[in-house]
Amino acid sequence: MKKTILHTVTLLGLVFANLPLTYSADSFKMDPAHTSLIFGVSHLGFSYTYGRFNEVVGTYTLDKENPAASQFQLSINADSIDTGNAKRDEHLRGPDFFNVKQFPAITFQSTKVETTENEAGETVYEVTGDMTMHGVTRSIPLSLRLLKEGPGMDGKTVTGFLCEKHIMRTEFGMTNMIPGIGDEVAVTISFEGVKQ
Repeated sequence: MKKTILHTVTLLGLVFANLPLTYSADSFKMDPAHTSLIFGVSHLGFSYTYGRFNEVVGTYTLDKENPAASQFQLSINADSIDTGNAKRDEHLRGPDFFNVKQFPAITFQSTKVETTENEAGETVYEVTGDMTMHGVTRSIPLSLRLLKEGPGMDGKTVTGFLCEKHIMRTEFGMTNMIPGIGDEVAVTISFEGVKQ
């Protein structure tokens, strides 16, 4: 009887040893304390005005074994725009620009994800997705550099990304004050996500 049990256990061990290992995707939530989204736009060609959005939330899923299964979601509270000038910020919130009462959120939802490696040896997530701003949705590509992955201060796994992108605001129906205020907007977002 003991030999039979031992034989069965041995067979089961061999079977499971030959099964391929499976990996589940990891889910992350952006840490608002370590998420920054800044932008810059030309003013009459004399200077650049810089600002930020103070309320940015998002989640993402990373699947290292199957990067195509990874996903990124982002939502920005348009009303949280901050250029350091209250009068200008109110103008930007109004119908001439973001029209936040009608379009309160700027969103991004990935539709395709691939990974590459840059010259510095960093993993880059090449993400295509639908960006909705000012009531207009367009497919845009983003390159997200994975800056670091490892334990954070509380021991939880953290991933950090940096993305730089130029967006033409007229493509989203924001045509007011062109060309005095530039069409091309330089956007930088850096964020940390905590594994859930």
